[in-house]
Amino acid sequence: MLELGQLIYELDSPSLLIDELKLNKNIEEMSSYAMENKVNLRPHIKTHKSIDIAKKQLQSGAVGITVAKISEAEVMASGGITDILVAYPISANQKIGRVIRLLSKGIHLKVAVDSIEQLKCLQKQLEHTSYTLEVWIKVNSGLNRCGVEPGQDVLQLAQAIVFLSKLKLGGIFTHAGHSYGAATLGEIEKIAIQEGKAVAESAQLCEMSGIPIQVRSVGSTPTYKIAGTIEGINEIRPGNAAFFDGIQVGLGIASVEACALTVLSTVVGVYEDRVVFDAGSKTLCLDKGAHGNESIKGYGTVLNHPEIVLQRLSEEHGIGVTTNTTSLTRNDIVQIIPNHACTVVNQFNQFIVHREGIVTDIWDIHARGMNQ
Repeated sequence: MLELGQLIYELDSPSLLIDELKLNKNIEEMSSYAMENKVNLRPHIKTHKSIDIAKKQLQSGAVGITVAKISEAEVMASGGITDILVAYPISANQKIGRVIRLLSKGIHLKVAVDSIEQLKCLQKQLEHTSYTLEVWIKVNSGLNRCGVEPGQDVLQLAQAIVFLSKLKLGGIFTHAGHSYGAATLGEIEKIAIQEGKAVAESAQLCEMSGIPIQVRSVGSTPTYKIAGTIEGINEIRPGNAAFFDGIQVGLGIASVEACALTVLSTVVGVYEDRVVFDAGSKTLCLDKGAHGNESIKGYGTVLNHPEIVLQRLSEEHGIGVTTNTTSLTRNDIVQIIPNHACTVVNQFNQFIVHREGIVTDIWDIHARGMNQ
């Protein structure tokens, strides 16, 4: 049975661990950067999905949070968090109804928009209410996912919003997720500059046409420290930077020592050519890089055992091959840094929080497995 004060190596596995000291340091680094560069911080919670961690970020100076889904907004609002950006273009009637319910509870909700058709859907549903919804225009800065193109397309959408009685334009934002596919730090810098300019220049064009843009927001953990310095940008939205992971290490953005999230796993077998762990694809997931990046080897980093490469996963088994002799034997306990923290967190119900290997707390993963 799990108890506070217990050593992490006495826990059952696989378990999801947070090194609290590293988490606090990562949160402080984001907040310090925001203060030093005079930008607001609105961290994305899709990495940790935790009300407890979101509140830590708010206490450290964040002005609000970013979520990927309306369900995440509902969970965070239930925890008393009131300033929320849904960075997703919501247009289905059922979801707009959930937006209206959040507005009725006094939540300062902002929703991403990227088309005239979506504006019409929002306006139509809101006309039957007393509420006005703040919307932020999502700009495509190169990821080629959602978002309008920078410049004139942003201006045209902004002009349409101005004439709608139930919508008000609050900001312009983007997410340079294609930075995860960068091969070098120089390429990340180039993407970050493009990211910042896509927002700043679009906002400037709107303001030259008499449409004020209060918030100019950029995101992406690999790029925020560069994009956040572009003139005109006044908000950053890093998410993964709370934990970091193998992908961030592979990109050169973080060190192994900065990674706050690990999976506790047990060796279940040692064979002539392999070591098998009780953390498989249902635990570590099958990410090997993101958006085309293959900068990492294997499916996780086994701490203090560089001779092990997690070469393949089945549902309940992690199979590591040895590049040299290993000291690992059956029932040994290890920590594994996941390649992609966000997806791994979604596999667990709880974080086990520790300081220097001693369990200090247990936090629920409140928004895991949420539908849209």
